Amino acid sequence: MAFRSICVYAGSNPGADPAYAQAAEALGRLLVERGIGLVYGGGRVGLMGVVADAVLAAGGTAVGIIPRSLDEREVAHQGLTELVVVETMHQRKALMAERADAFVALPGGLGTIEELVEAATWTQLGIHQKPVGLLDAAGYWAPFDAFLEHGVGAGFLRAEHRRAIVRDAEPAALLDALAAWRPVDVQKWLELEQS
Repeated sequence: MAFRSICVYAGSNPGADPAYAQAAEALGRLLVERGIGLVYGGGRVGLMGVVADAVLAAGGTAVGIIPRSLDEREVAHQGLTELVVVETMHQRKALMAERADAFVALPGGLGTIEELVEAATWTQLGIHQKPVGLLDAAGYWAPFDAFLEHGVGAGFLRAEHRRAIVRDAEPAALLDALAAWRPVDVQKWLELEQS
């Protein structure tokens, strides 16, 4: 699978470990090396700003999509290839998903987690057929990965759907895994299969 653009979800803070910003910068440079455009939340702060700045510094395309309420707080990155201002967070997420061929989550907080889970849910439900990846800088996503395995064991998540979220600590290996990913054709509802 070839990607024209990848949506990157990332923290609006840099996090406590310098490895997080290093991973964001490495991912941004790699996207440009592979001819892949960046779609992201449009911020100039935190890991969001780091990945966008890395893409722009390497001569790539960075498209930011930000709600007006955040743009008005002067959080928007003004040096992007394109900055799209929308009215709501829902519009932001829908447009980010529409304009991307895959999703990568860098370390981040509740907003990052919410966005990546929504993207994975849309893949699970067949709303889109796009892979979701976790760039596991400094092991940040390991507890989340363990939680997904717990969900499989507890009977709330199919193993096939759990594998829709790939994880790697190296940006190149993660992009390769996303390119190799193929959607599965199984129903979501475990209970219906048993009746």
